[in-house]
Amino acid sequence: MQLTGYRDSAWWGAYWTNFLGEAPPWYKTTVIVFLLANPLLLYAFGGFVAGWILLLEFIFTLALALRCYPLQPGGLLAIEALLLGMTSPEHLYHEVENNLKVILLLVFMVAGIYFMKELLLFTFTKILVLIRNKMLLSVLFCFVAAFLSAFLDALTVTAVVISVVVGFYGVYHRVASGGGHVEDEVHEPHREDLDQFRSFLRSLAMHAAVGTALGGVTTIVGEPQNVLIADRMGWEFMEFFHRMSPVTMPVLVVGLLTCLILEKVKWFGYGPTIPAPVLTILSEYDAKEIARLVVQAVTAVLLIFALAFHIAEIGLIGLGVIVVQTAFNGIVEEHRLGHAFEEALPFTALLCVFFGIVAVISDQQLFQPVIDWVLTLPASQQPGVFYIANGVLSMISDNVFVATVYIGEVEKAFTDGIISQEQFDFLAVAINTGTNIPSVATPNGQAAFLFLLTSSLAPLIRLSYGRMVIMALPYTFTMGITGWACVTWLL
Repeated sequence: MQLTGYRDSAWWGAYWTNFLGEAPPWYKTTVIVFLLANPLLLYAFGGFVAGWILLLEFIFTLALALRCYPLQPGGLLAIEALLLGMTSPEHLYHEVENNLKVILLLVFMVAGIYFMKELLLFTFTKILVLIRNKMLLSVLFCFVAAFLSAFLDALTVTAVVISVVVGFYGVYHRVASGGGHVEDEVHEPHREDLDQFRSFLRSLAMHAAVGTALGGVTTIVGEPQNVLIADRMGWEFMEFFHRMSPVTMPVLVVGLLTCLILEKVKWFGYGPTIPAPVLTILSEYDAKEIARLVVQAVTAVLLIFALAFHIAEIGLIGLGVIVVQTAFNGIVEEHRLGHAFEEALPFTALLCVFFGIVAVISDQQLFQPVIDWVLTLPASQQPGVFYIANGVLSMISDNVFVATVYIGEVEKAFTDGIISQEQFDFLAVAINTGTNIPSVATPNGQAAFLFLLTSSLAPLIRLSYGRMVIMALPYTFTMGITGWACVTWLL
């Protein structure tokens, strides 16, 4: 009997150890409590309350992404929601199908950028070495990210930023750890410099991430919901830019000024400069394989033209980038190709899990009371309130989903004759800017922010969910309030 009890204990111990792997025991217990409580909550309070609790539980898994990658606990929550009938597999598939462009972008464009990392690292290293002023460097990173996001895509630009910052980190870390890998321990004399360098890179990464939001809101191609809204409204590239500009241009100026001020006052984790020993090592970095850089440079030019003229969906252009670069740089072994997909595929899987939560939000109509209330307000108040409602909901949900729900309801109100064409135009601007600008508050709303949080870069520079929220806070206030003021008084 004693032996049997011991074996049972060992079996349960093995299952407990394997469940969520290296996650802390309290985290494992919390996830199990979530899974046990959800059926009871659904039975006792109905789908609306249970849906909101499920959403908060999923946000919990995102907030603790550095404790445990959210795919597993979030995936268990999504599977349970499907089993409980809070949404259906058909609706989940529909959400995935609607976001196929984003999925293709993540799978292929991010991998394509991986094969351009030497060129990106070489270029940005020159910028970092030549521009010694941290304030100017930060504004440049923010502005370049904004400019690129306006013509490319925020996720693509974020992939570039991640590649560049990981490259910076890797160059110094290999020297500081005696030539080892990124995971190796750093020698004691370099530890203080590495901590400061992490803070320096963390601030640059956040400035660039905010820049993707500043630029992404301005044009059709910047964010996925921009395409959706433009399609519903019948707006072409220049008309979309023109209609958004009364809000987006003042917000861009305020965002860049916020960047300058944060670096000046050194609040919210901004202000650290690059340590002198690190700068010396980066200054000595030089790309020796010039032929590889030439191929990457030519491919980069072709990429810009392909994206500018939109010759195909962005993800398929990324696939072309992979083929051209690997063919002409001699990367023809399967295992060498596989490394390019390691960064994006876990996040792509997580995004598909998130679409399951989005399907629950839709089926349980979690946002419907807000929409109904706003449409009862006077027409003059509706744009400002829509902006706030979209902003708040985008902070806790996916901004693409929020924009999809709101533009659909507003279009229905227009079709039913409840609002005029002019009011429809104003509300479309409020929805687009409301989902893009205040959503920088958390990684939940911006796919680019979530990508950064769950990337391999985040643990290297100690960028947690909480730290990301704190560093985004000043931008949220300055840009969010400016956007609301412009929507309220300039439209």
